[in-house]
Amino acid sequence: MIAVGGAIGTGLFLGSGLAISIAGPAVLLAYAVAALVALALAYALAEMMVVHPEAGGFGAIAHRYLGGMAGFVQRWIYWAAQVVNIGSEVVAAGIYFRFWYPEIPLWAPVVAFSAIMLAVNASAVRYFGEFEYWFAMIKVVTIVVFVGLGLVAIFFGLPGEPATGTGALTEHGGFLPNGIGAVWLALTVVTFSYLGTEAVSVTASESRNPTRDVPRAARGMVLRLALFYLLGMFVIVSILPWNSVSTGEELTQSPFVRLFDAAGVPAAAGVMNFVVLTAALSAMNTNLYVTSRMTYSLARDGYAPRWFAGLSRQGTPRRSLVLSAAGLALAAAVSALAPATAFPVLLGMALFGALLTWLIIFASQLAFRRRRAAAGLPASPVRLPGAPVTTVLAMAFVLAVLLTTPFTPQFAMAWKAGLPFVGVLVLAYLLIRRRARGGR
Repeated sequence: MIAVGGAIGTGLFLGSGLAISIAGPAVLLAYAVAALVALALAYALAEMMVVHPEAGGFGAIAHRYLGGMAGFVQRWIYWAAQVVNIGSEVVAAGIYFRFWYPEIPLWAPVVAFSAIMLAVNASAVRYFGEFEYWFAMIKVVTIVVFVGLGLVAIFFGLPGEPATGTGALTEHGGFLPNGIGAVWLALTVVTFSYLGTEAVSVTASESRNPTRDVPRAARGMVLRLALFYLLGMFVIVSILPWNSVSTGEELTQSPFVRLFDAAGVPAAAGVMNFVVLTAALSAMNTNLYVTSRMTYSLARDGYAPRWFAGLSRQGTPRRSLVLSAAGLALAAAVSALAPATAFPVLLGMALFGALLTWLIIFASQLAFRRRRAAAGLPASPVRLPGAPVTTVLAMAFVLAVLLTTPFTPQFAMAWKAGLPFVGVLVLAYLLIRRRARGGR
């Protein structure tokens, strides 16, 4: 449920509006293709984590099988991506809150929600887990109800209303209104929607039975996400004209809420807005959990100040949590300076690190298999079907999406912020290694 909570957030409830504005109804194709890659990632992670269920998750695995630099760069680039992603989630929560109180400036709910989520994460991990379980459950139940009602409205009609049919899929420029190239461009947004799949690996060290829990969570999670995303998008683009969902430049409302608004059911729209608000807070909560553990892992390995490796009496890395709260400060600043474009800007800044993280995870899995085979060690009890061919194909897809980001206006920031940051990380690693050798 923690992994589901991290993945079902603004990527589905708010970011989907951007994807629809780019590709139109054909966004369904993009969600299906990205689901296959996310499923491959989940299997690759499960294959490695059942053998090495340690703190730091995939970052520690990269350190073990690709070397210190890869582990250092991956953990810090992922930390940065998730910290910025935390900012995008809390900005989305602020946008949802203003559905009821549009006169309130965006920065006010951003600051309030930030304080609440920091308090939850600073508590013992069992309280965090319980909180996140119910947050994720609200999202899952609501999506199931939303999809069920939507399908009834499409094919049978609701009381007093005729069936809407699926005319919106083709009536506004066709199923591919902007061409097949637009579907590829939409993959930048859609792939980001599956960010959070990797969170299941970070929880392995705090699971009672990682050999059982991690594979089961990884397998089931992506399949459920794909089902939720595809059916949710099908309902939206079948009922609403795709070009009314979002302008692609400014996001002020979730397409899920807009659908209820268009149907003239304000009470239902309010309930749905509450749900997408809890979804954003849930994803934000999970990402704070993940980044604090990643910082703790870096500090323990000597790649961040040792002070961040401290634990509270409840066993939570509160010091690392303070550093991870930087994303919340960034969100507050962006929401105050550019409230209309805050969400797309933060999304673009996080995308580069997320995609690079996925690339390194797949590379780690190739090295993991090769190293164990060379040492004559038994294969992992969980294996990615079709690997290494599956792994290489997934890597090629992620790399192609990454190379596409400069051509998507909303994500042009990805390369501008990402490449210089990677260069800084490489230099930082070399300096740390040189200092460590000098200390000896």
